[in-house]
Amino acid sequence: MCMPASRTRWLLAALIIAAVALAPVLSLAWAGAQVRTDLWQHLLASVLPRAATNTLLVLGGVGALVAVIGTGCAWLVTAYDFPGRRLLSWALLLPLAVPTYIVAYAYLDLLHPLGPVQGALRWVLGHDSPRDWRLPDIRHLAGCIVLLALVLYPYVYLTTRALFATQAASLLEAGRSLGAGPVAVFFRVALPLARPAIAVGVVLVLLETLNDIGASEFLGVQTLTVAIYTTWVTRSDLAGAAQIALSMLVIVLALVALERFARRRQRYETTLRPRPMQAQRLRGGRAVLALGLGSVPVLAGFAAPAGYLMWEAWQRLRSDGASAQLLHALGNTLMIALLTTAAALLLAVVVCWAVRRNARSRSELLAGIANRSASLGYAIPGTVMAIGLLLPLGGLDRMLSDLLISFGGQARLVLMGTLWVLVLACTLRFLAVAIGSIEAGMSRIPPSLDAASAALGEGPLATLGRVHLPLLRPSLAAAALLVFVDTMKELPATLVLRPMNFETLATWLYAEAARGTYEEGALAALLIVLAGLLPVIALARAGGQPAAGQVPAPPRAGQ
Repeated sequence: MCMPASRTRWLLAALIIAAVALAPVLSLAWAGAQVRTDLWQHLLASVLPRAATNTLLVLGGVGALVAVIGTGCAWLVTAYDFPGRRLLSWALLLPLAVPTYIVAYAYLDLLHPLGPVQGALRWVLGHDSPRDWRLPDIRHLAGCIVLLALVLYPYVYLTTRALFATQAASLLEAGRSLGAGPVAVFFRVALPLARPAIAVGVVLVLLETLNDIGASEFLGVQTLTVAIYTTWVTRSDLAGAAQIALSMLVIVLALVALERFARRRQRYETTLRPRPMQAQRLRGGRAVLALGLGSVPVLAGFAAPAGYLMWEAWQRLRSDGASAQLLHALGNTLMIALLTTAAALLLAVVVCWAVRRNARSRSELLAGIANRSASLGYAIPGTVMAIGLLLPLGGLDRMLSDLLISFGGQARLVLMGTLWVLVLACTLRFLAVAIGSIEAGMSRIPPSLDAASAALGEGPLATLGRVHLPLLRPSLAAAALLVFVDTMKELPATLVLRPMNFETLATWLYAEAARGTYEEGALAALLIVLAGLLPVIALARAGGQPAAGQVPAPPRAGQ
């Protein structure tokens, strides 16, 4: 039996999108097959040992810290009731609004020997000069780990809090009836049940950590991501950058495999409907202590850097106003974000509609593979995505240049160094965010509506446009918001692929921090933070739980 032509066309379109999304990975694999012994010897001798060691140490340290902070905060606001608990439960999400490179940028100035924190401490201690007394420099591995953890712990907090909130109270009560105290119940009952959720959150954090470039470079830690960027931009060594990116891709695949393994175990069956746990009421000093402990990550991960940025931005606006270059960078950022959002929504609708059209058919598996492949970009760090695109686009540019010469034109770059390459990279990077949101919304539309539309003589395209898209407006709006904000914050891919003399808010901030002119970048940083607050507020209004199938909004994809 032949497949209907319309179904074939939608499946073919989804497969083409998946092939484009896989192009960076395939190009890196091809580059890895073209092994140059001398190049690998150089990388193994001078680049990879230090960068790989730092990367693994950062991953291990950040993973351990976010597991402790995220799990502890999730248990605190779920198992206990105290004044301010409801406010704290959504305030713990606020660090999601601040990219890691902005937190590093803010703390470098806040904790500078001549900055406000050390100046106040010297005044209290009776010292006059930084030569007499100063705090340890945060520009080292430990400082990088702590700052990244303070920003990224909400990923673990979200997944673990959702599991704690739905745990059966009978299991915890059984532990207490056997004589276990609150600490024993947590470690022997609640924590083992929450391990899969913690693992999923930690893996998301580690993927975001791998994507970070700004914080690591600002703090003087050479990770694999920083090594990729410096190898390409500073040394113009695309082959070397590709080999380092391929090494980094191995770590990404291992993390994705770990996340899949954790999700497989995140199922518990019971014959009775579980009764959610009841929060234990705290009073007096214990309530104050609980509120204080829960507020520390919010203050350190959001309030301190955001307050600093607001103050510096106000000082800058009051004295000199917003510079024309910054306004131009804001316009560039909005343009890239809007183009990326439109492209991601269009491609996501095509992929999700192809999956729905081919459900319960012989091509269902192929449509599912296309869906998964198109969503792969979210797990790939921005620098790896950029280097993976440079290889095939460079080859295509050479072909187009030869074609121009054959027609009497001049040799020139047609694709590389244009705005559209950056839009393509951001679209592939955040396509999974749009697919997750639209797929979740489409799953709630009953198939009977499709059948009714077909019975009335409507084709697949008309059914999509007149039935599904109106019902998908909330999911489309959520996807648009997440992709727009993630693109505004994207730093690694933008640094590598932006056209000459093209600045976004993220690259403007990066350049100002590299020059040490922190007051110049505060306004750009504040604008990025304000944009990042939008999905966090939406998530808090939804009760802190992402919609089914929706990818949590990071960086924070742009760190």
